[in-house]
Amino acid sequence: MIIDFIADHYKNVDKYPVRSQVEPGYLSKRLPESAPNNPEPTEKILQDVQEHIVPGITHWQSPNYFAYFPSSGSIAGILGEMLSTCFNVVGFNWMSSPAATELESIVMDWLGEMLTLPKPFLFSGNGGGVLQGTTCEAILCTLVAARDQILRNIGRENITKLVVYGSDQTHSAIQKDVEAGLIPFFLCATIGTTSTTAVDPLGPLCKIAKKHSIWVHVDAAYAGSACICPEFRHFPDGVEDADSFSLNAHKWFFTTLDCCCLWVKDPSALIKSLSTYPEYLRNKASESKLVVDCKDWQ
Repeated sequence: MIIDFIADHYKNVDKYPVRSQVEPGYLSKRLPESAPNNPEPTEKILQDVQEHIVPGITHWQSPNYFAYFPSSGSIAGILGEMLSTCFNVVGFNWMSSPAATELESIVMDWLGEMLTLPKPFLFSGNGGGVLQGTTCEAILCTLVAARDQILRNIGRENITKLVVYGSDQTHSAIQKDVEAGLIPFFLCATIGTTSTTAVDPLGPLCKIAKKHSIWVHVDAAYAGSACICPEFRHFPDGVEDADSFSLNAHKWFFTTLDCCCLWVKDPSALIKSLSTYPEYLRNKASESKLVVDCKDWQ
């Protein structure tokens, strides 16, 4: 019944107003004040969803939706999400489900090759990629790694001397992350950033940054995925001198939210800043250093 509900919804999604027409607080007037004491049949639940939830949805999947970024879901994405939900993997380390970690690593290399990312960003070139939830998370993780990397050289007492650079078109996440106090020697450049699809000249920026040992993160959140097209592959020229690169697969790759792809040249920088190793997570595979534990990359 739920599969049929989803199929019918997609078939008719263009018939709904794109922007929800409800007023603030509408749902509390429609639902009971407390949870039901007894279970209800699926038919009744789906009826409630149709009558009370659907009117409160802004229909991102509508062909008439033109805000923020394109409709990102697809039937293939939904089916993949169903399989993933079925297995319900908690993939914090390799041992908790080897297939989850290894599939992620392989597909991230596939995607990196499609984007013609330089070999050092791929597992096959001693770099690597990992899935994050959002661009905010990707930038936050690289900010932390950059901060700790420079402080190991100059001493943590010099944290107030660190600085972040970014153009006025850089993703708004950089402001949020910097305000959290995570201020390294860091430059955030853009290729197709979310607000205006602006593109920075990576070559000159990276050369200046490299001269001063500045970590360069390339935010390609919105339109970077277009670089798989031969006619757009010139946009990342110069990325070979950057340190990290991210894009959102949930924007142009018909992937359900949330799926941000992050590649780094030096995974050890992430691991040194983000790893935790409590006793209950210790295992022979992790100690062998032959596997990826995603918890240390996120």
